[in-house]
Order: sequence, then C-alpha cells, then structure tokens
Amino acid sequence: MPEDRTSVNFPSRRRLLKTTAAGLPAILALPVLGEDRPQRKIRVAALLTAFFYRSHAHVILENFLVPYLFNGKVVDPTREFEVSSFYVDQFGTDEKPDMARPVAKQFGIPIYDSITEALTLGGDSLAVDAVLLIGEHGTYPFNEKGQELYPKKRFFDEVVSVFQKNGRSVPVYSDKHLSHTWSEAEAMAATSKRLGFGLMAGSSVPLAQRIPPLEIPTGAKITEAVSIHGGPLERYGFHGLEVLQSVVGARKGGETGVESVQYLEGDSLWKASEAGLWSESLATEAMKAELGDDIPPLRESLTEPTLSETPPHGFLLNYRDGLRAIVLKIGSSDIRWNFACRIDGEPQSLATRFHVGPWHNRNLFKALSHAIQSHFRENRAPYPIERTLLVSGALEATIDSKIAGGKPIETPHLDVAYQARDFRAFREMGKTWEIITEETEEPEGIEPVGIP
Repeated sequence: MPEDRTSVNFPSRRRLLKTTAAGLPAILALPVLGEDRPQRKIRVAALLTAFFYRSHAHVILENFLVPYLFNGKVVDPTREFEVSSFYVDQFGTDEKPDMARPVAKQFGIPIYDSITEALTLGGDSLAVDAVLLIGEHGTYPFNEKGQELYPKKRFFDEVVSVFQKNGRSVPVYSDKHLSHTWSEAEAMAATSKRLGFGLMAGSSVPLAQRIPPLEIPTGAKITEAVSIHGGPLERYGFHGLEVLQSVVGARKGGETGVESVQYLEGDSLWKASEAGLWSESLATEAMKAELGDDIPPLRESLTEPTLSETPPHGFLLNYRDGLRAIVLKIGSSDIRWNFACRIDGEPQSLATRFHVGPWHNRNLFKALSHAIQSHFRENRAPYPIERTLLVSGALEATIDSKIAGGKPIETPHLDVAYQARDFRAFREMGKTWEIITEETEEPEGIEPVGIP
C-alpha cells in the first residue's frame, strides 16, 4: 500500500509549553476551525496503525459510529460527528483479522492510501475538522530499550505538514503517550502550541468510576501517593503514571515537574521502602480498595507468581516540590488500577480503585471517546497536554533507569509545570454499569449496546 512519508521536523522548545497559544506572536499560529465552522457535522479523519477486535481503533471508533452510553445516558455521536476517512498503516493478520475494511464498508468510510489524502479527502486542501490519531497496536520493531516503535510522531508530522500547507489547523487527539522519546513528545506538544491547535492525548483509565468515590479538593497538599497496576512496564506503566498524575496534578501549587525517577525490583524495592522512600502501608491501603481488608501482606503479593513476563516492580518519582510517589506492578490483573495518597494534616489516607466496567478494559473508552468529542468540539482538551507530556518523559526515564540497573535518573528536563483542570464532567460515575452488566453480551463488531 503506498504511503505518504513526508515528514516535518520541528525544534524542541520547552519555553513554548509555558505560554498559551494566545500569547504567541500571531504570525506563528494557524487559524483553527472553531466558532466560525458552518453548522454541519464535524468531519473526523481517523489515522490508524491497525484495526482489529478490541484494538484501540475498535474500542474508540465504535463510540464515534453508533450511539453509546455515558453515565447511563444515551449519546448519539452521529448527530454531530462524521468519520469521513480512514488511513490504515497495517491491515490484519490471520491471528488478528482486519476490521478496517469491513467497518469502512459498513459505514461508508473511504480508506485512503496516505495521511495527506485522509485529511484532504483526496482533494487539494484540508477537508476535515478534527484528527483522531490512534497509533497503538500493530506489528512494529522494538528499539534497544525494548520500546515498541509506534509511528506516532511520523503520523503527527504528516498531519502538521498538511496544516502548514493549508494555512490552518484543526484539533488532534493522539492515543496514549505522545511518543516513546522525550524529544519527540516535547516537539509534538510544542508544535501544537506554536500552531495554535488543541492537542489531546493520554490514558482512558483516569476517566473510570472510582470505588469508593474519591474526590481530592483542588489545592490539597498531597505528601505521598501510590498507583498500582498489574501489567507490563511500558504498556501498563503508562496507565499507572496517568492515574497517578490525574490526581496529584491538582495538588497545592499545581504541577511543578519531576526531579528524578528510579526503577526498583526485588530487594531494591524493599530497601527503598525501609529507607522511607515509599510506604508499604499506603500501598496496602490501595490494594484494600480493590480486594477488601482481608488481603495477604504486601510483600507476599509483590512476590507471588505472575502470569506476566514482567516481574513485580515499582518506579519511584521524586517531584520538584517534595511530593514522593511510586507506581507499583502487583500481580497480573489487567483491570487492576488502584490509587492511594496522604494529605497533609489529614489523619487517614485516601484510597480508591478505578473500576473499568464489564468486558475488562473495553468500556473505559466510552468515557474517553466522550472526552475526545468535547475536545474536537471546543478545540480544548479536558486536561492539559502537559500532563501526558510529563508522563511520557517519566516513562522513558523509568526505562532508562531499569537499563542502568536501577540507578536513579535525574530528570531536569521534566520541569513541566501546569495547573490541572476539573474533568469530572468526563468521568464515568457508574450509572452505565447498571445497564451494561457482566451478563450483557459483548459484540464482536460495532453496534449499540444497552440502548433502549
């Protein structure tokens, strides 16, 4: 399949991340389609690395193509949005049959041979109002660090090339972390600031129902925090970091950045605890939120056999304002997303689990899709892109620390400061799971579920 490999490289400018698009010289920014958009459906170009059953392309796009439930209410995206084009980098395999072609046929969506054509709808100018970039899944090489090289930055650069050629831009969503390298992630965020278009990225997990309910007042002084997941370091560690950051980013003084990161495994994990670098009791409270009070000691949980190839581990984050946090991998549950923290002056720690609903993690993407649609409508993400930028850099530093045998990695470049936004309006609070239950049959394709 022919591909448009046109790429534009932009210099990394951290100072751009500390300004607003409105504060940039007008000559740098491109006009963004917004309030002056005609009253018609918002046309979306979907750029996909791969599209098969339960891939991110599947579980996001289904909420753009048919009605879905959010907080127990029916949302019909087809009244406002139109998926106008596909670009697909890799089609299916025998093990993971392709869904792109049958879904395109079912919903009348053309598949273009290049990203440029998908954005111009085969014409000469930008013809869509938003870009859905799902650079997750597919078969791509790994680098020497063990990171899978999804072409997120290549996709993004080709999108930006179209923006520049046309003299205007539209909102972009880029799935999960911005890139596997800090330099690419920072360049992507800086480019969106420079050209003045909204860029959204990140995890679906922070939008999940919190059980028990947990609301931390904005401006609370969080002194210590723990986030727990049950999967591989990079793929699930990213979500663990996003869960952590989605809560602690709203602490007193706002986010100030991360000073150092350290990967811990085996004896080094317990020595760090004994040295007071992280709290086993706080991690236990996070696990109790999932499993109840009658749980084995934490050290037993962290040393139990695991189905994952990734051994139990943690990565320690020291923030510039003194906050200490750890992301722990415990067991092998792919729906384990737990959090706990301590607030200065409060006698009791706070803990919750992020409940994903039925069908493992598939239904998390209803809330995420709802948030993406708001971003496309308003050209403003529900949470700052700096959150996922910081997470992207911290994840890379964690991998570097692991390669270095657990040596702490100083991260002066992660001086990412931002003020969190209240995104409760985009979180699932649990009403949907009164309608869609574990007994509800999971569709293999794309069709409405639980809709009267």
